[in-house]
Amino acid sequence: MLKRLTIQNYALIENLDIEFPNGLIIITGETGAGKSILMGALSLLLGAKADAMVVKDSSRNCVVEGEFDNNGEEIILRRVISANGRSRSFINDEPATMAALADVSSRIIDIHAQHQHLLLANQSYQMNVLDYFANSVETLKEYQTLYTDLAGLKSELAKVEEQIQQGERDRDYKEFQLDQLLEAKLKEGELEELEALQKQLANAEQIKSSIYQSIELFRPMGCSIVQNLKEATNILQKCSTFVPKLDEIVSRLETCRIECKDIEGELEDISEDIVCSPEQLEIVDNRIALLYSLMRKHSVQTVEELIAIREELDLQLQDATLSYSKRDELSSRIEAVTKQRNMVAQQLTQKREKAVKGLQQVLEQKVRELQMPYAVFEISLSPSNDYKMQGKDDIEFLFSANGDKKPIPLQKVASGGELSRIMLCIKALMAEYTGMPTMIFDEIDTGVSGSIADKMGTLIGKMGESMQIFAITHLPQIASKGKTHLLVYKEFENNIAKSRIREITGEERVTEIARMLSGSELSQAAIANAKELLGN
Repeated sequence: MLKRLTIQNYALIENLDIEFPNGLIIITGETGAGKSILMGALSLLLGAKADAMVVKDSSRNCVVEGEFDNNGEEIILRRVISANGRSRSFINDEPATMAALADVSSRIIDIHAQHQHLLLANQSYQMNVLDYFANSVETLKEYQTLYTDLAGLKSELAKVEEQIQQGERDRDYKEFQLDQLLEAKLKEGELEELEALQKQLANAEQIKSSIYQSIELFRPMGCSIVQNLKEATNILQKCSTFVPKLDEIVSRLETCRIECKDIEGELEDISEDIVCSPEQLEIVDNRIALLYSLMRKHSVQTVEELIAIREELDLQLQDATLSYSKRDELSSRIEAVTKQRNMVAQQLTQKREKAVKGLQQVLEQKVRELQMPYAVFEISLSPSNDYKMQGKDDIEFLFSANGDKKPIPLQKVASGGELSRIMLCIKALMAEYTGMPTMIFDEIDTGVSGSIADKMGTLIGKMGESMQIFAITHLPQIASKGKTHLLVYKEFENNIAKSRIREITGEERVTEIARMLSGSELSQAAIANAKELLGN
């Protein structure tokens, strides 16, 4: 039940902090006093869209908080709305998504808003009523899980099929491209090496000539520089015992000799490696031309990028092969889930078929108690052409108020007052089967008056014996049934309207009921009638 409601800076409500008891709570007030504002604030706790227009003072946030007792479990729901219309949701002081807030609130409070009786024409709502009565809600949830899973699997299969079709269209071309790149036997850094070799081969004769000339300079006039350095080293070494500084020179000369000998040898080796081969140059030229041709074809700048393309093509072709396996796997899963869905759908249908007659009788009986003694209520349940979110059944509520005509679809025959009574009967039934702790009726009595209103009030009062009921009403017959009576009124402070709410009892409540009976001018007859309604 809703234990406490706190509203700050919402529309005409500056500050409101009110506690609520159990049972039937009546809320009345003149038109424009703020009853709809109160409903709007409560709707925010059920996940309704926030609007910056409801923020009374733009310098601070609007806050709506409800404290609930759900079978001993304390739940606090809060919405905070800023001046720009952005909102935050909290469950037990922890940030929560709007979906989470709506999920929690939907299990502890139900609001029947004005004109909600139009839902009676909605097939989904009708089926929902039947499922609660048939105790098939859990079966429906199982079915809907399978239905959703199946839709997801079919969507995934469609994507895989598209991939396969696209792959088949591109496969030949991709295989051709991959074969070209594989045949090329690409290596990282190859192009740079080839271009260097190309330059070497193109200038081989000049290179060999230069090296030869350099080697000849190591042998001037038939003498060897290396041999001369060796002889100089031997001569100076003999005198080093007499001149210690010569040891260093001897060492340097030896180093020079060794270095010169190594250079001479390396030059000879390089000269031998340099080959003047037009055939090899042609091979290198062709290889470089092939690499540049492949790079142009694939719009890349390096061999490394070609290698990456080669690997990607290989993966794509492998993936295409895997797609066939995935398609087969998905097809098998779809077949299994479809079979399971069909089985659960059949179970759901069977439960509904068993419950149809009972629900029909209960609703007909309840409606007849609200001064429609000849009302006939029928429920048509038939197989649908296809599987839908709520199963493979179509439903239609049929109604006749007078019993002398064949029942026809509810929305085509019932008046506003009749729809209000039927909706109340359904709400009473749903409250019984859902275990909803709190229910709010916002003028569910639309279109009724007199003795009918009295009987509706009696039914609402009976509901209030086992749960918390809020009833916003303009009818004194219903207002008089309440255990608690709250008055919503408007006050002006500095020419600014503010909505207030307070509990009324005793003579004050008599006066309010009398006002509802006769208007602003209270007559003695209205007061007497009000006392009679209240049992005073």
